Amino acid sequence: MKAKQIRFFSPIENSDSKKQKKKSAAKPVIVTGYISSAGKVVFPDKSIAQLGLDTENNLFKVGTQEGKRKIKSLYLIPGAGENEESFELEKAAKSHSISLPFILQKGGIDFANVKYTFTVKPFDYDDDVTGYELKLTNDSPKPEYTGKPRGRKRLNPTEE
Repeated sequence: MKAKQIRFFSPIENSDSKKQKKKSAAKPVIVTGYISSAGKVVFPDKSIAQLGLDTENNLFKVGTQEGKRKIKSLYLIPGAGENEESFELEKAAKSHSISLPFILQKGGIDFANVKYTFTVKPFDYDDDVTGYELKLTNDSPKPEYTGKPRGRKRLNPTEE
């Protein structure tokens, strides 16, 4: 008869206090901001710190996806020097903001009546330039559906 392979335990494996905890992977931090009722894109100081934005070099090019009528994402690219196409990141009490009321209105964003928030995702724009995508989300609940039900008509239970 062949001897079976046996795995032996050690006293360390039996002790609860010396258990090794698995290190969890660092969760990606979600950076957020909001659009004020005055049409300003607002970054709280905490978000500025998480992104590592240089508040001294505070010029940004602002854009949206080409060919879209309604704005779903804004793109911020740090501007290199004074430029007519750059917007200034202005310091407020506990935040920084970029004033874009007319651009947001043209893009179909009703910031005066609806609260909009956004999440920021960095992306590579050029060789060594990191841009930021601001994905907008609407905080108001979806309107109740009032249309006709879809699909096949049901048979009346009495007519079976």
